[in-house]
Amino acid sequence: MAGPRWQVVVAVVVSAWTFAWILGQVGGVSVSPLGVLRAPVDWAGIPSGWVDAAGEWVRARQGVLAGFAFLAGGLWAVTTERGRLAAPGGWLAVLVAAEAIGYAAAVHRALVTLAVVIGVFALLSLLGRRAFVVDRIALLPRGVLHAGATAVTLSAVVPLLAPGLLVAGLVRPYVTRPPRPDPTRARVPRQRVDSGRRAEADSTT
Repeated sequence: MAGPRWQVVVAVVVSAWTFAWILGQVGGVSVSPLGVLRAPVDWAGIPSGWVDAAGEWVRARQGVLAGFAFLAGGLWAVTTERGRLAAPGGWLAVLVAAEAIGYAAAVHRALVTLAVVIGVFALLSLLGRRAFVVDRIALLPRGVLHAGATAVTLSAVVPLLAPGLLVAGLVRPYVTRPPRPDPTRARVPRQRVDSGRRAEADSTT
């Protein structure tokens, strides 16, 4: 949430779409990503012909769009604290792939790709774990584990972002927060301590 506003908006939109799509798989009824959009489109009274047209366009290119699942795993693998937009981008690629090949196949391919990328870097780091980072770039096991854990965590949080913000907005008016410390009051004791130390130093000299 600390990134640029447009990135936050993109992440929230993808999060809401992904969360609704995942809920649509509960109960044995598989709902496609475009099928999730049909309910709010019909509720808003917007013509839904474009949804059917988009579905036909995806099915006509099923073989190509299925590769978006591997792209999703790659985007998840390169997600960092500064490059957090790759995580919702990966979920958007999963949605595209799922429209073509289904929920289970798209998620499975994306997760396998993520695991393979992290596993390859982990293996390479074990081969060069005795390298010293002095004047060259090196793969170290600790750095690879940290990067992999960050990528997995930030990617897994994306579907929970929109519902988390909704819950936080509902709870915020009822939560009492402790008073924040006044920075001006916090500086007074430090000034007194500094002046006392100076007085002691002058007396000793």
